[in-house]
Amino acid sequence: VDNYGAGQSDIDKVVEFAHLHGLIVESVSLPRRYVILSGSAAQMNGAFGVDLGHFESADSSYRGREGHIYIPNRLADIIDGVFGLDNRQMARRAAGGGGASYLTPPHVAQLYNFPSGQGASGQTIGLLQFGRCGYQLVDIQQYFNAPGFTVPSLTDVSINGASNAPGIDSNADAEVTADIDVAGSVAQGAAIAVYFSTWDEQGWVQAVSAAVHPEPGQPKPSVLSISWVWPELSAANSAGGVQWTSAAIKAVSEIFQEAAALTEGLTILASSGDWGSDCGVGNTSAHVCYPASDPWVTACGGTTIPSVTGLLPIEQTWSGGQGATGGGISNVFPVPPWQAIAGLPASVNPDQPPGRGIPDIAGYVGPYSILLGGTYTPVLGTSVPAPFYAGLVSLLNASMNRHVGYLNPLLYKMAGSDVFRDINDGINNSFHGSLGYTSGPGWDACTGLGSVDGRSLLNALKSNF
Repeated sequence: VDNYGAGQSDIDKVVEFAHLHGLIVESVSLPRRYVILSGSAAQMNGAFGVDLGHFESADSSYRGREGHIYIPNRLADIIDGVFGLDNRQMARRAAGGGGASYLTPPHVAQLYNFPSGQGASGQTIGLLQFGRCGYQLVDIQQYFNAPGFTVPSLTDVSINGASNAPGIDSNADAEVTADIDVAGSVAQGAAIAVYFSTWDEQGWVQAVSAAVHPEPGQPKPSVLSISWVWPELSAANSAGGVQWTSAAIKAVSEIFQEAAALTEGLTILASSGDWGSDCGVGNTSAHVCYPASDPWVTACGGTTIPSVTGLLPIEQTWSGGQGATGGGISNVFPVPPWQAIAGLPASVNPDQPPGRGIPDIAGYVGPYSILLGGTYTPVLGTSVPAPFYAGLVSLLNASMNRHVGYLNPLLYKMAGSDVFRDINDGINNSFHGSLGYTSGPGWDACTGLGSVDGRSLLNALKSNF
């Protein structure tokens, strides 16, 4: 003890630090030179300057953190290390398979500097779902059964004869479940309304109308996320032999415009699609997906995060064998006034006139790990950024005590500011042989204005309202 153990005076200083932050001293050992402390995650965050979160990998769940651990200068020569804040597995048997590890929505929200501490209580996030799909409540409850998580209040809204019907199409079920898991874990405390509708034109019009103009007793969302897409109207479209008609686009777009004009504005976010500039058409021309191309919608493209240094992600345009960020120039909507200063490129299609460019913003596409039928399942695609940013909007609404509403004009007013992390990597979103667009400085048809810094956006919104 005299030669190798801790000195009592040093132990006393650590104990004093623990008491100052409300931590419980469980045990002390001078010979082993340790002080074991316990406390809540919030207390640990305050004591050591960290932000603890719950993470999921393909084969385990763990408590983790990112960045440095901070201690007072007066203890710098006393404390050798702080252990136990992160409890991920650090040993494995010498032979056997491994599993890919995934970031979690709260972790990515931290990397994107989303507002924290207040939550999104009082907000309602609307999620549009189409076709024969659904979620199992037990999966949602198990996913959110983690420290610091609360199971969101879920309300199903049945439209046009559709309802929550899990077990028919596992891919569609993964979409529904991922939307709930991502939005709910980013915006803790927010209620979630899940709108189930048929995936025909009538189903689209009725679903959008139900969310924007709810009947008495129905949920009233402050933000709406749409992860379902279909190629925009074009004479060359051949996706499944079906295309949007001009009448359906007009009807849906008018409802979106009404949403923007509401006294308590409704923010609408939509996925830009997972097939790059092809949008699943497959005829070598460039296409964009609707409803992302609608000017009354904030279109969300995709990025990947190959690595993280401290709290700064290394971010790239999503484009590869598994998919590519949707983006390009609309063949239906002209350039909106607020986008005229963005320096939109000409369409890569010969003789196509100037049009609305998408996406507006971009975010991490995953993979995220969700619970589907009791099994952790990876999900990947631009379906993820839409509910992810819907969570951000709920946090902004709660922080400002008002609805931020229609965002596009303000977003483009902030172009080039610290609100956005510009993605300028020269990657092209050509897919299945389509003509594509290249990520470059400023706005581009792969990642839009870039990924969003949540706190910077909050500060910018406060100065504009």
